[in-house]
Amino acid sequence: MSDARPERTPETPAEGRRIARVLIDSPLPQLDRLFDYAVPDGLGEITPGVRIKAPLRTAGRVVDGFVVEVDVEPDPTRTLSEIESVVSATVVMPDRLYRLARRAADRAAGSASDVLRLAIPKRQVRVEKAWSPVDETIDLDPDALVRAHEVIGRYDGLAEVIAERGRAAVEAIPVQVGSEPGWAALLAAAAAGQLAEGRSSVLVVPDYRDQELLLAALETLVPSRAIVRHDARQPNPDRYRAFLRTLDDAPCIVVGNRSAVYSPARAGLVALWDDSDPLLAEPLAPYVHARDAALIRQEQEESALLFVSHTRSTDIERLVQHGWLRDITALRRVIPNVRLSTPQELEQTTGQRVPSSAFATARAAASEGPVLVQVARPGFSPTLVCASCRHPARCLQCGGPLGARRRGAVPVCGWCGRSAHSWRCAECSSDQVRLASSGTERTADELGRAFPGVRVIVSDGAHTVQHVGDGPALVVATRGAEPVAAGGYRAVILLDGARMLQAPDLRIGESCLRWWSNAAALAAAGAPVHLVGVDGPVARALATWSGAAYARSELEARMPLHMPPTARFAQIEGVPASVRSALSALSDIGIGGEAVLGPVPIDDEGRVRALVRFAYAAGQRVADTLRASVVADAAQSRRGRGRQRIALSVHLDILEPDI
Repeated sequence: MSDARPERTPETPAEGRRIARVLIDSPLPQLDRLFDYAVPDGLGEITPGVRIKAPLRTAGRVVDGFVVEVDVEPDPTRTLSEIESVVSATVVMPDRLYRLARRAADRAAGSASDVLRLAIPKRQVRVEKAWSPVDETIDLDPDALVRAHEVIGRYDGLAEVIAERGRAAVEAIPVQVGSEPGWAALLAAAAAGQLAEGRSSVLVVPDYRDQELLLAALETLVPSRAIVRHDARQPNPDRYRAFLRTLDDAPCIVVGNRSAVYSPARAGLVALWDDSDPLLAEPLAPYVHARDAALIRQEQEESALLFVSHTRSTDIERLVQHGWLRDITALRRVIPNVRLSTPQELEQTTGQRVPSSAFATARAAASEGPVLVQVARPGFSPTLVCASCRHPARCLQCGGPLGARRRGAVPVCGWCGRSAHSWRCAECSSDQVRLASSGTERTADELGRAFPGVRVIVSDGAHTVQHVGDGPALVVATRGAEPVAAGGYRAVILLDGARMLQAPDLRIGESCLRWWSNAAALAAAGAPVHLVGVDGPVARALATWSGAAYARSELEARMPLHMPPTARFAQIEGVPASVRSALSALSDIGIGGEAVLGPVPIDDEGRVRALVRFAYAAGQRVADTLRASVVADAAQSRRGRGRQRIALSVHLDILEPDI
């Protein structure tokens, strides 16, 4: 398995010499395999999982790597390079982490080193030297354990799934106790139970808002020293210190974003909140979704695995239908008080944004406590149109959409940021624009005038608000940025629903149901939730709180079309010759014909894209074939150093085919 052997090592005893099998830390696909290196006597003992430096013949330089195995070479005449040095004696890549990275990469036709780069932070020498392993027993408050068992006991069969280390899709109860959402209380209770039994837990959430809520829920049940925060926003020393803590045998609770699923802690429980949130989809190669990594991890470690959400993604529902996941619901179901628009309100063409019934509800509720108003987009008016012909106002420089940051402001391009001082419509030459949509700031401005004396709070990407009190207030928030209100919102108004559903997205129905359900779950018990201007299957699913049934209907509709997740998709991009070669290799294993869409041009550099549809049973064969094509293309590109080539790239399990 070795190509790294620029020179002959000294004579070795007849009984053999020590060798190490090393995974090179490199993005080059042709280096994604184990290389044999001789271990010099001067290095002493070498342990699998440590960082090393070793020469690489093909690059003529010393590179970083990880020792995967240590063995004895029976053939002393084989030419091998020697390991240059051991960077640190700390085992940062235990065998369980390597096996997880290797399996995840193989499934996605990627490199294990790319996965490990997400899992293992950069070394911090001072932190490592100051670190001492944690070896202590963590005692939990008996009252906290009782509360945790009570939370778990609200769900039918959940305690058995965790005890048997099974897999389940859990429909979270849409309740809120104080400032603690029900889903956060559930994950915290499950992790506390594992900690009491001496086992670690890995809890994965989409973003920092969810992370803060979950950390707050955990701190009411377990000591803070048992909680390990895994956060890309942390300074490098803090992140490396947290990583070293997860390597200890002492149990802990890891709370983090998508890459936390690779935490090397010996987990008795892995849980994901809101798996259909796009933030859990890894944007870096090999693009392994946190959901898929968690499934692989559970299969290898036999830990309990929970997918917790208010709704149900089609990906999870497919696993439930196949019996791979157990469906867990509450013993006593709680359904928010959702009110849909009446037929008369749906037929209104006056442009009234908030119908009279929702307005009256908001006015009455605002006198008692906070009211949540969810809108589609941030800003004042994200898009403008010509005041004369209603043609969309576009930037004269780049063609991007023009928007307004405040009433009467000069239009600004949403793409290049240029101000359009002398804009004229390309259709009718008018120089006047009108507001075409309302963002958070414009909605807050309008509601502020309609509710004099009531405090208005804006929460979006530019205005971060995590919590609001229980006093009268109007909270205008974009989807996913809704603050948690003390005691819950007295009313929730969901605006722009029809506009959200118009997005050209295969999963837009799932997404809208998730956005609305998560907002509805923030309401106080019995508080009205108005979904404005929407009817149809998604609205009925929200009103009846039947996300699983909606996911099943989506699966049934996609089955004849073989659309995700009823089938897997691979996206192949590169120069035409490389893409054709990859498609030919797939044809040799029986994947071709109608299963291939494209190739089609995608840019001015000559790249093309093709989509390949295949069954789950053929997944590993397809991944292996595409990986071989990527490696062959990379090797060919290296041989042709005089000419620049665009590398072949492969992305499996894309969420939405786009061609």
